[in-house]
Amino acid sequence: MVIHLDVGRERSINALEQAMVEDNKILLVAQKDAKVEEPAPDDMYVLGTIALVKQLIKLPGGTIRVLVEGLYRASIKRFVAMEPYFQVEVDELEDNEEKSTEIEALMRSVLYQFEQYVKVGKKVPPETLVNVSSIEDPGKLADIVSSHLTLKIQQKQEILEAISPKNRLEKLGEILGKEMEILDLEKKINLRVRKQMERTQKEYYLREQMKAIQKELGEKDEKMAEVDEYREKIEAIELPEEVEEKALKELDRLEKMPPAAAESVVIRNYLDWLLALPWEEQTEDRLNIQMAETILDEDHYGLEKVKERIIEFLAVRQLAEKLKGPILCLVGPPGVGKTSLARSVARALERKFVRISLGGVRDEAEIRGHRRTYVGAMPGRIIQAMKDAKSKNPVFLLDEIDKMSTDFRGDPSAAMLEVLDPEQNNKFSDHYIEVPFDLSNVLFITTANSYYNIPRPLLDRMETIYIPGYTEEEKLKIAEQYLVPKQLEENGLKKENLVFSENALRKVIQEYTREAGVRNLERQIASICRKTAREVVQDSSKKITVNVQAVYKFLGVPIYRYGAAERADEVGVATGVAWTEAGGDVLSIEVTLMKGKGKLILTGKLGDVMQESAQAGLSYIRSRAKALNIQEDFYENTDIHIHIPEGAIPKDGPSAGITMATALISALSNIPIRKDVAMTGEITLRGRVLPVGGVKEKVLAAHRVGIKNIILSKDNKKDVSEIPANVKRKHNFILVDNMDEVLNHALVKKEGENTGYAGKISRVL
Repeated sequence: MVIHLDVGRERSINALEQAMVEDNKILLVAQKDAKVEEPAPDDMYVLGTIALVKQLIKLPGGTIRVLVEGLYRASIKRFVAMEPYFQVEVDELEDNEEKSTEIEALMRSVLYQFEQYVKVGKKVPPETLVNVSSIEDPGKLADIVSSHLTLKIQQKQEILEAISPKNRLEKLGEILGKEMEILDLEKKINLRVRKQMERTQKEYYLREQMKAIQKELGEKDEKMAEVDEYREKIEAIELPEEVEEKALKELDRLEKMPPAAAESVVIRNYLDWLLALPWEEQTEDRLNIQMAETILDEDHYGLEKVKERIIEFLAVRQLAEKLKGPILCLVGPPGVGKTSLARSVARALERKFVRISLGGVRDEAEIRGHRRTYVGAMPGRIIQAMKDAKSKNPVFLLDEIDKMSTDFRGDPSAAMLEVLDPEQNNKFSDHYIEVPFDLSNVLFITTANSYYNIPRPLLDRMETIYIPGYTEEEKLKIAEQYLVPKQLEENGLKKENLVFSENALRKVIQEYTREAGVRNLERQIASICRKTAREVVQDSSKKITVNVQAVYKFLGVPIYRYGAAERADEVGVATGVAWTEAGGDVLSIEVTLMKGKGKLILTGKLGDVMQESAQAGLSYIRSRAKALNIQEDFYENTDIHIHIPEGAIPKDGPSAGITMATALISALSNIPIRKDVAMTGEITLRGRVLPVGGVKEKVLAAHRVGIKNIILSKDNKKDVSEIPANVKRKHNFILVDNMDEVLNHALVKKEGENTGYAGKISRVL
């Protein structure tokens, strides 16, 4: 072959220059690893080609381009010199094999394979095949064909090292066979890829044709049908302009998106939510005040304030065309009917009713929803409930609003501000829906057990109505009118099977329940009904009348003792009344004295406020020990232990200040306290009695246990007027201004004696 080579190594250039000086001949051998910059003798193949240097051209950069012609093979015997160029001693190798029939066959085979290679590979020009076909020398044929193949250096070296033309042709035939297999495989792969591309293009073409045909025939494909269905829904539903614009924008995105795209599911879900919400649908209010009053009275006994507020809303709604939905907060102990009252309001107004419980909600996203970028995103509970209501003006009950929590995911009570603020909720923003929703027509009713746990900003936006506990008479009426008929029906009984006497129900209320609401009362009535059902199953004609004796038979031993005669007048034991989330409660405060060093011990799981009240009471007694007929140095050698039983129940608040002070004075002066007197009020260091809250619940608690005399601060006189008349008649309310008056009424007087405490005694109401 005659080829050009570019030479750059200094040692190679020196060899070329020396060859030009002598006979223009040079030995060319291949490097085993082309990456080696300065090859040693071991880095080169032994067998190479003697070539004639025909031309040298120096190129810029010190490189020389040389034109060489290959002459014959040569094998290195030994290296004579290493510098300034490699100088070797060689054996010249020549093709001396005679042409035989076998070699002729090998030549034809190689030519045929090369011809196929040229046709399939299309990398060798066709005219090369003509030139190769005319070669008669077997060795030269093998060399020329090899030069046109795309082979690795190692494969070419193997052919070069095959000295015998026969061996060379056999080696070449083997290589050509492998190359043909590879080319065939490449051809199949290319054909498959081309077919796939053609099929895709064909499908696209056919699909476009189908679209054109369907358009002509008035038919549509599945995706287009879905898009058109959404478009028809958007046009059919009366949507606000902003919402319609958003829906159409998302629909355009869906139309341009491939059917298999993952985001298309997200867009479909979003459109479904957007179209399912009641943007303009609303029910018409029943503004018949008399009818509303009848329904509220049918469902609930008492609760006059709540009923009055609902009637006021209806009256104003009848006069005013546009009225923002009020936000009512029903606060009261468990079991007084807050949730069922909200249902009755919806029935009275003929509005849809929806309810969500906020107890334990601690994630802001539960109120406002998740953004659509999140996997599994969905709207918040407010929007979900509005979808269920299918009306933009339902009665919406937010239950247990005082039991929301806060954690790292945000403050849900802050999100509720937008829901419950009449100035903001006409444009409530849910993160998922992304367009404002009008909540101004919704009648929100919230429920809570305690004022104190409702966040202040939320409480400021609500109109609070307190529902106190029921009196004994109210419980009796509720049992007769609601609970007994309900439990008879739930337990499959008829009126002729079971009859409750009034005294029996009263006995259940007094001795088997002690609660503000009626849940436990309903459980006890249900228990009697179940036991009756068992007897009725055995004898269907049996009629059972539940009297006082039957109550003991059905419910067993009474749980509570009714009446104040639970104990005699005792020294150091005072009865107080307190407010709890479950209604009013009666506390027995005990004081005992022991020899010691003046320590004050407080037990009974008391909160900070009650502990401070005890300290204040003790300071008051020490400052007035002489006037109270108590040894002035009692605190130096006496330990005082104040205990409130039922220690597992947390107790806190300012209600027990005068009760603890009275118990302390009784213990220190050894004068008993009247068992029929209960008291509530805070004490100052100078002995003044301050007013407290929850008077109605406290009076009802005293009423439940049968205590008739109740000591209150004079400033609580206004609260006495809110107590039901039938309860007020059964109690003596003693209004006091200072501790002297408390002691005059609370401590037992010996016959014909005065307690000796100065101070004006208030009149008994």
